[in-house]
Amino acid sequence: MYPFFSGFSLMMALIVAIGAQNAFVLRQGLLRQHVGVVIFICWLCDCLLSSAGVFGLSRLFADHPTASRILALAGGLFLLGYAAKSARRAWLGGGHLEASQPDAPAMSAGKAAATTLALTLLNPHVYIDTVMLIGGAATHFDYSGKWQYLIGVILASGLWFSLLGYGARLLLPLFKREQVWQLLDSLIALMMLYLGVMLLCQAWSTGV
Repeated sequence: MYPFFSGFSLMMALIVAIGAQNAFVLRQGLLRQHVGVVIFICWLCDCLLSSAGVFGLSRLFADHPTASRILALAGGLFLLGYAAKSARRAWLGGGHLEASQPDAPAMSAGKAAATTLALTLLNPHVYIDTVMLIGGAATHFDYSGKWQYLIGVILASGLWFSLLGYGARLLLPLFKREQVWQLLDSLIALMMLYLGVMLLCQAWSTGV
């Protein structure tokens, strides 16, 4: 069972870090909009990328640094745009929520899915975490051990996103207050601004 617990604990240690993806899952959970879709996409991406890392794709990325540079540039620009939208919501206000509010800020399932994919796949750190770190930590396991390790990784991802998305509903009474909602949007904007700038600096320093 050591490979299983190794994969589970490593994934939990990496995934709980505050990031754009987690912030979006939390927001959709608070809004009660397409939570299952968002959680499933996050989990599926982790499954696919972690599987690729565990079974050898990490070597491919190591041999092609230009791909990671381009990814950093695209991800940085996307996060800056998302930061601007969050800052605008925080400035304008009006984002309070009611449990029975039928006209809460709406987002279609397609747009929610597209945003989730963008926040996940345009963030180079997701490849560092899943393909490089998780994949690299599995290199000393045999074939059977890698499967046990990967199962632990997959279960940790599913557990975290489910708790984050559906657990956010417990905070709904707090987010009926417009000031609290503005604070959340402000924090999301600052966090995404920081991540976006860091990614652009990373792309610039590596020659993109």
